[in-house]
Amino acid sequence: GGLTRYQPSGEQMPIYDAAMKYIAAGTPTVVFGGEEYGTGSSRDWAAKGTQLLGVKVVVARSFERIHRSNLVGMGVLPLQFMPGDTRKTLQLTGDETFDILGIDGKLQPKQILPAVVHYPDGTQRDVQLQSRLDTQVDVEYYRAGGVLTYVLNRIAEEA
Repeated sequence: GGLTRYQPSGEQMPIYDAAMKYIAAGTPTVVFGGEEYGTGSSRDWAAKGTQLLGVKVVVARSFERIHRSNLVGMGVLPLQFMPGDTRKTLQLTGDETFDILGIDGKLQPKQILPAVVHYPDGTQRDVQLQSRLDTQVDVEYYRAGGVLTYVLNRIAEEA
């Protein structure tokens, strides 16, 4: 449903309320999904809503083609599990924190990015994620924070 557990307290609350608390605290959030993430008739609004909730990264087994593009256009990084990895095989429950490495450096299309999963018991696991920034244009849009910011920056450069 529309509830989640706010971390690190574990308090249950509406997703919107938790998202606003994370945004206020400056905590970027990650969403995990399954196959064909983003399939549906409102893909563009889904990407806008994702971005407005402060989500910075979506990790899924696969993406619906248009929704993946819309996420990039909103400045949200789409990452794909490597073959054999899923939310279940990585034992993700929603209580973990994540470090996604390499996104501050020189990104390349379809780059493999290292990540570290930090489990609540103090253990951690190194994983790799496939960037779904599929083209150099995707990389440029993502770097700019989305297509709107990219276009506005280009206009400002020409002025």
